[in-house]
Amino acid sequence: MLNEFRKFISRGNVIDMAVGIIIGAAFTAIVSSLVEDLINPLIGLLIGGIDFGGLSFKVGEASFNYGNFINAVIKFLIVAWVLFLIVKGVNRMRDLVAKDEPAPAAPKGPTTEELLIEIRDAIRAQNRAQD
Repeated sequence: MLNEFRKFISRGNVIDMAVGIIIGAAFTAIVSSLVEDLINPLIGLLIGGIDFGGLSFKVGEASFNYGNFINAVIKFLIVAWVLFLIVKGVNRMRDLVAKDEPAPAAPKGPTTEELLIEIRDAIRAQNRAQD
């Protein structure tokens, strides 16, 4: 069982996935800092000093922090945009590599001369059968 686990872990796709998750977590921290420390203050300056993090309203004892929701939407849009650009870049590179590769050659068939010889031989055989 331990050997099976070792084989599972040592597969490339599992390791790649783990690296992707770790980089994704680090990227999330960068995006959070970008939104909270740079974008939100800039938006706040443009719309009159509003800090999204502090926006909320209360209904009875319940507090609705819609400012945090706005921050989460901004973070999501930034991450989605960056992922879009990455996927677009990877697809463009894949297309460039595919253009550089020669198209596979069509399988060779009989030449015109070979077909004519075959037809001639078939007609001769047919004529011999009639004689």
